Amino acid sequence: MERVTSHPASQGLFDRARQVSPGGVNSPVRAFRAVGGTPIFMRSGSGAWLTDVDGNRYVDLVGSWGPMLLGHAHPEVLAAVAEAVGRGTSFGTPSEPEVLLAEEIVGRTPVESVRLVSSGTEATMSAIRLARGFTGRDKIVKFAGCYHGHVDALLAEAGSGVVTLGLPETPGVPAHVTADTIVLPYNDRAAVEAAFEQYGDQIACLITEAAAGNMGVVPPEPGFNRFLAETCRKHGALFISDEVMTGFRVTRSGHWGLDGEPEGWRPDLLTFGKVMGGGFPAAAFGGRRDVMEQLAPVGPVYQAGTLSGNPIATTAGLTTLRLADTEAYARLDDASAQLQRLVAEALDAAGVTYALQSAGNMFSVFWGVDKPVTDFAGAQAQEAWRYRPFFHAMLDAGVYLPPSAYECWFVSAAHDSEALSRIAEALPAAARAAAQATPEN
Repeated sequence: MERVTSHPASQGLFDRARQVSPGGVNSPVRAFRAVGGTPIFMRSGSGAWLTDVDGNRYVDLVGSWGPMLLGHAHPEVLAAVAEAVGRGTSFGTPSEPEVLLAEEIVGRTPVESVRLVSSGTEATMSAIRLARGFTGRDKIVKFAGCYHGHVDALLAEAGSGVVTLGLPETPGVPAHVTADTIVLPYNDRAAVEAAFEQYGDQIACLITEAAAGNMGVVPPEPGFNRFLAETCRKHGALFISDEVMTGFRVTRSGHWGLDGEPEGWRPDLLTFGKVMGGGFPAAAFGGRRDVMEQLAPVGPVYQAGTLSGNPIATTAGLTTLRLADTEAYARLDDASAQLQRLVAEALDAAGVTYALQSAGNMFSVFWGVDKPVTDFAGAQAQEAWRYRPFFHAMLDAGVYLPPSAYECWFVSAAHDSEALSRIAEALPAAARAAAQATPEN
């Protein structure tokens, strides 16, 4: 098996980065604090593979945290982007690609109208503002362990980033900003009913990940999202389904295609990101036309963005979505199913207790857990320290995993037999390392 032996160029870049950036990174989980060691600086990606600045090659199971549905550097996406760049990188005016991308999103999802933005955080922040403006109410409901970007009002028990860094609260967020945020246990219908019974006429919206993926993958219990939609409707609140992670990844219609479309319910608002940008900064929020038309310039709720609908990002996203056909999703689902089977077999053989959970083709492992994880408390109870030696054994064998036990594993339509074989070869030793781990090592 090809081994990864050293990272001197990554170490050198990390040393330089720490002199000019907090922690040497531009997003906290990249710093490897949860797993230890030097962050790996990548030079290029192709298909299912990444190559670092030292020339080491890895099977990628991060996928830029979800966007790379087709794999890295897909030739048709690159060609479309190159053509778009040749026409100019930003105009500050409307352009055709943003209309085409909006039409594609409306055609795939239950939204009737959509506004493009530049990040998932911006999408959820704007959806919350719109919900408050539409209802004239202030309170919002979220679930512990669900992450909706680094929006001040939503950084309360927010999942992977805060958990990974061990931060119980986030300094810089005044207490009054989260005073109207009600945090409930995920998958807990009784808690939802109690909150709406007490505050129903004050709640503007309930926001939830369509399937929780930022405390590890914790799927909604059967019928839970429909229950949330019906509860919100009963009390005049808006139901916001956050599909930044699941949108256009688990089906062409996102997670709504798995549980909403078959059951006949629709969220009032949805947020999207990641896949819809094709690897570029792009996101969106959309929903009912009567709600969306409260946005300026039609309505009074203000929202704007200098680079919203950027022609390069929208071209990359549109091309990605057009290539994400039935065959692409079949390859993606098959690769995920094979990988989940390989992981389970290796952990079983090594005697590791675990729960492997999925939402469509997204999945993750909870370590030292002998029953399904249904909420944030269950996710926090895992033996996350077993992940550190597992992660480094996989990294040394040329497999790049998320550098946190609380993150989702992502595959792509480009994960072929060669990539899966590399993972299969690496798993037994990594599983043994996890089995032998102690909290101190």
